[in-house]
Amino acid sequence: MADEPRGLKLAEVARAGFQELTGSRDGLAALLPDLPVSQDELLRAFSAAADSDAALIRVRDLLERHPAIAADLGAETLRRLCLLVGASPALGDFFVRHPAGLAELLGEGGALVDAGEAQAALLDAVAGAEHAGGAVPAEAGWTALRVAYRRQLARVMLFDLERAAEGRALESFEAVAASLSVLAAAAVEASLTVARATLAAGLSGPPVRAERLAATRLAVVAMGKCGAEELNVVSDVDVVFIAECEEDSELDTDGMIRIATRLATETMRGIHDPGIEPPLWQLDANLRPEGRHGALVRTLGSMLAYYDRWAKGWEFQALLKARPLAGDLALGAEFVAGTRDLVWSSSSREDFVGSVQRMRERVTEHIADDDLEVQLKLGPGGLRDIEFSVQLLQLVHGQYTERLHLRGTLPALRALVDGGYVARSDGERLIADYQFLRVLEHRLQLRELRRTAIMPLDPEGLRVLARASGLAATGDELLAAWGRTKREVRELHLKIFYAPLLSAVAALPEEELVLGSDEARARLASIGFRDPDGAMRHLTALTRGTKRRARIHRNLLPVLLQWLADGTDPDYGLIAFRRVSEANSEAPWYLRLLRDGTEAAERLTRVLSSSRFAAELLETIPDAVAWLERDALLRPIGLTTLLEEMRALASRRATLDEAAAALRTVHRREVLRLAMGRITGVIDDPEVAVGLDSAHTALLDGLLLALGRAEAAAGVTPNVALALIGMGRYGGGEMGFASDIDLIAVYRPLTDVAPDAAAREAIKRVSELRRLVSDPRFAVDLDFDLRPEGKNGPLARSLDASRAYYERWSVTWEAQALLRARPVAGDPALGAAFIELADEIRYPANFTETQTREVRRMKARVEAERLPRGADPTRHLKLGPGGVSDVEWLVQLLQLRHGAAHPELRTVATLTALAAAVDRELIAPDDAEHLAESWRFASSVRSALKLWNGRSSDALPTDRNELEGIANVLGMPRRRTSELEERWFAVSRRARGVVEREFFGYVDEQEFPELP
Repeated sequence: MADEPRGLKLAEVARAGFQELTGSRDGLAALLPDLPVSQDELLRAFSAAADSDAALIRVRDLLERHPAIAADLGAETLRRLCLLVGASPALGDFFVRHPAGLAELLGEGGALVDAGEAQAALLDAVAGAEHAGGAVPAEAGWTALRVAYRRQLARVMLFDLERAAEGRALESFEAVAASLSVLAAAAVEASLTVARATLAAGLSGPPVRAERLAATRLAVVAMGKCGAEELNVVSDVDVVFIAECEEDSELDTDGMIRIATRLATETMRGIHDPGIEPPLWQLDANLRPEGRHGALVRTLGSMLAYYDRWAKGWEFQALLKARPLAGDLALGAEFVAGTRDLVWSSSSREDFVGSVQRMRERVTEHIADDDLEVQLKLGPGGLRDIEFSVQLLQLVHGQYTERLHLRGTLPALRALVDGGYVARSDGERLIADYQFLRVLEHRLQLRELRRTAIMPLDPEGLRVLARASGLAATGDELLAAWGRTKREVRELHLKIFYAPLLSAVAALPEEELVLGSDEARARLASIGFRDPDGAMRHLTALTRGTKRRARIHRNLLPVLLQWLADGTDPDYGLIAFRRVSEANSEAPWYLRLLRDGTEAAERLTRVLSSSRFAAELLETIPDAVAWLERDALLRPIGLTTLLEEMRALASRRATLDEAAAALRTVHRREVLRLAMGRITGVIDDPEVAVGLDSAHTALLDGLLLALGRAEAAAGVTPNVALALIGMGRYGGGEMGFASDIDLIAVYRPLTDVAPDAAAREAIKRVSELRRLVSDPRFAVDLDFDLRPEGKNGPLARSLDASRAYYERWSVTWEAQALLRARPVAGDPALGAAFIELADEIRYPANFTETQTREVRRMKARVEAERLPRGADPTRHLKLGPGGVSDVEWLVQLLQLRHGAAHPELRTVATLTALAAAVDRELIAPDDAEHLAESWRFASSVRSALKLWNGRSSDALPTDRNELEGIANVLGMPRRRTSELEERWFAVSRRARGVVEREFFGYVDEQEFPELP
């Protein structure tokens, strides 16, 4: 276009990388007269920038504020300036504030720095900030330090950017990270120098005499990436502070600690407190003993004593990278040397695995869900996966060899390869992936000089990052490369840790490496196996041989082992996996499901390592593994469908025992379906209750039908009709896996048979039912203890005898027990007649105050007498304060008192009755919510405990592993068992408060002396 200034065309501007074309063209045209470059050289300079638009803004600002600089901006120096400020607008803003040294930097180009020159540059800077009195005021010293640091940072980053422009970003990464670590050490040393001058001059608190300062030895020891000499552009620098007195000093230890703490505090302030020049990064001392609650500074003896006696496993992992950074380097070296033996023996400590897992989880637990998948550092397939894999392998195998005693991630990874702990090809791929991710992280942080590891997903952000990193030509290419890297890191994370284990047990000559037995056992122990020898045997059985099954197991087990290790009991999970695999060895679909159905395989390992109850059931029905592929197959089957199936089975079997065996198998199958559905999270506890009710009811119905058919086949004419009445949680339809099947048996004569003969026939039928329901592979017990007169009464009563008993002899607790009575199997008319009778007893027209007091007194006796000896009441989920019993007794008291007047209360379900009581304003909504929350939580924990270890218990365990098992079944975060306990104590305490007020009215020790 003829009117375009100086011939600049929009197409040329676009080719130079600009996005805002018209404004950029005008800005470039305005620059040209002031610069000693041609138009082509100007465009080439800006085309080197990652973000040409941002570079133009900074260059214009710089020349407007400091026009003399223009004379030094030839073609090459201008290109370097655009390269630097286009990748880091923040450094462009810095040079606008502090242009001194920019011309020299652009003339010489970027360069790495060593420890000597970095420290000299920063110490000279703070020394130059001395005021007339000879002291360094904190603010002046901080500003001088930060300005000098950023000049050196710009020098290193220009070097890095120039290498990236040549396609050499990955190979220069380690040298750049080492230079950044050197700069950090120099910054801390310079800040400590300012801190000493500040304390001496009394510019921060009372002045400290020179001889006392001189007698205080303070060492700053680096941890984390700075300790490993692989620091980021902007990263927390993790440190600990150690102090000692000079020998022959008159300064006592307390005084020395006070001075050292002031020095440490001022040193940290110099690095990261707000000031005239922005902070550098966070100097973080939270990895010190006892974390942020511990003393900021300790003596060497105190530090070593802490690590020897009290430190947890993760703290030794943090110490892995420790090195003297600043201050008294000899003292820092003494501390590092004093902790080495503890570090390299830490994998033998109790709960080593748990502590490492908790360390891994600590770095992700505060990440927003939306950020997790775009996290270069902490997300799946990110830097933490590589770093933790390397550190864990170092700690596991470093106890056997010193060649792994290295701080840096990449040096340690190379040593693991050389030592045969990681396959060479895998190690080389992981090194390249680590370099790729770290270069991206550097460029993200360089842009605004702030700590970040969030990958941009917008086209412009990706375009700029691709240009700055030199790792891809376009943003789309970079996004694809990052996706490939993430997937590869996840795969290698599994392979480098688990594949060598299979080599060790399968004796495969084609594998690249084979761990020795001791090393393989150590690696198994490090991921959570308590019996590594047993695990080795099971892995051998699964992987040896040349059959297709062994080959597929060898391919799958690296992933399966990872999933098993994520469960609470990987040892049992592996045993159960072997048994299930052997049981399905002839099923062609089984291995195909494991190989192709990733979700099914992961669900299987979760079930096996998280629930002994489900694993034992699965061994009896191994083809149930197929259900894990589809959610619909893990949901409960409806009662109608189950009744049809059970009745069909009962009618087709030749003998009673054969029919009973078939019915028990279906029942066991349905309980397994519910257990697997609950553990995988497909169904919740209310759905479990519905499913268990259907399974139990269909089993009882089918067994009664089979009994009747057997009697008919034997030519026996029944003389009685029998009905089974559900009681307790079964009657209420509120069962969990730990619930009993409570029943009452009632009969009615069908002929003129003598009463004694009718009773004997009914009792015989109930006894036979109890025999038939008993499953040698899965315990099922029918509990008739809630019948009239309890254990002392007959197993079955006639309807008339039941009426006579309840009308004449029953006590209040028996009326209370009837509140959850409902017919579940047998003669429907007889069941309905019993419920009519029960309604008269459980919903009395007048429930007196005397009866109310009797219920209260009985409850107090239950609390005092039925708790197991020595049990902690606060942990008892059923009988303890605020437990299941508290809630149910209060609801039942409301039903006894008001059920006759309010039909809504006439329900067998506890929570339904509680909701009806709220509607009738018999209890406040908030109180009802406290009761319901405690009841639900206690019920869930009881059920989860049964799933976890296969045993029924009403007490919240104290053992950490048991709590972990319960929490895992409930889907709670791992390694946070205290939350499980704290939640129970909170909900039960609130519920108990309601019970004491609404049930007892008040707690009177004279009225209720039985209360604990």
